[in-house]
Amino acid sequence: MINYTEHTLANGLTVLAHHDIDTRMAAVNIVYKVGSRNENPDKTGFAHLFEHLMFRGTKRIPDFDKPVQEACGENNAFTGNDYTDYYITLPAENIETALWLESDRMTGLDITKKALETEKKVVIEEFNQRYLNQPYGDMWMLLRAMAYKVHPYRWATIGMTPEHIAGASLGDVKEFYHRWYNPSNAILSIAGDISEERAIRLAEKWFGGLKGEKLPVRRLPVEPLQSEARRLEVVRPVPATSVTVAFKMGGRLDRNFFDCDLISDLLAGGASARLNQSLVKEQGLFSAANAYVSGDVDPGLFIITGHLLPGVTVARGEAAIWSELDKLKNIPVSDYELEKVKNKFEANTIFGELNVMDKAMNLGFYKMLGDMSLLNGEVDIFRSINAGEVIEAARSTFRPETSSTLIYHPEKH
Repeated sequence: MINYTEHTLANGLTVLAHHDIDTRMAAVNIVYKVGSRNENPDKTGFAHLFEHLMFRGTKRIPDFDKPVQEACGENNAFTGNDYTDYYITLPAENIETALWLESDRMTGLDITKKALETEKKVVIEEFNQRYLNQPYGDMWMLLRAMAYKVHPYRWATIGMTPEHIAGASLGDVKEFYHRWYNPSNAILSIAGDISEERAIRLAEKWFGGLKGEKLPVRRLPVEPLQSEARRLEVVRPVPATSVTVAFKMGGRLDRNFFDCDLISDLLAGGASARLNQSLVKEQGLFSAANAYVSGDVDPGLFIITGHLLPGVTVARGEAAIWSELDKLKNIPVSDYELEKVKNKFEANTIFGELNVMDKAMNLGFYKMLGDMSLLNGEVDIFRSINAGEVIEAARSTFRPETSSTLIYHPEKH
């Protein structure tokens, strides 16, 4: 259970504070409600580019990392489809260092042509290394482009192409910064050995003087219902043939999301899960098989993927995957198997609340989602799912006409 106090500053900044008496540390987490879904189709990758630019310093603080290190802290960030997250952990007595740094770069980032060109090169190199020059690296790019036709989830967080980053002008970048990086589009969460009242006061002290901007309303295109199966087969320098099948599923606040999340654990939640037992151990078709959900705010993807063993045809591997899905549609899950998955989810949730950084991140994440009841309520939702609901979710989700299949074939030498 994570207890917290919520407060909104006059400039629109949302502040969440949790007093953790079991640690001498503190965590400062800031969620900016901007991800790749907020980009224009002809200017993608900007959200991720800003994750890099935000560490380039401001006019007042040219070196962001040095004060963090001097305060015995650590910091990092990550970008998703729906939001960007920045976090700092440090001894609780040094918390004002983190608040000073974050408030300064929220509106005072020093975006110079030199800094931009440097980070553009870094991001383009990351694009090449992680997505274009790595086996199966472009899987998410190919899969998203196949599964989505109009929604901005159709490109990966890194962007649609390195050319969009290369062509980003100083004006484009500054416009993106001023549009999305301001108090009214941010969530500040503070967790640690500091009273919630003091945390709120410090938020007022360091962020209250910043000017909030009214965000423009942007209506994202609704992805049309998929009515026929999609398929793409590519040849790449990969070590083994792989089969990946993706299905549309509910968004993060939909009941279907929790059903699918539980089903993904039934299929791939450990060595004793169904895919590993059937496809890898018993039938000997795959060297490894996995299932997971994308976890997007808007309707996302349920992905099943595996690498075929030598001599196994694609048709046989696909048939085996569909056979496992058909079992979920027609055979009730046993009480034992269902309880095992629920217990594992509850254990992971508990472990995810032990670290002060995780608590701060959870506060920001669920506020970003728009339903704070999920902060302490997801275990109860999982506990309420029964075998009949699993069957119904499998039948509504795993339909051939809503599938997108991606096959990687190794290059022939």
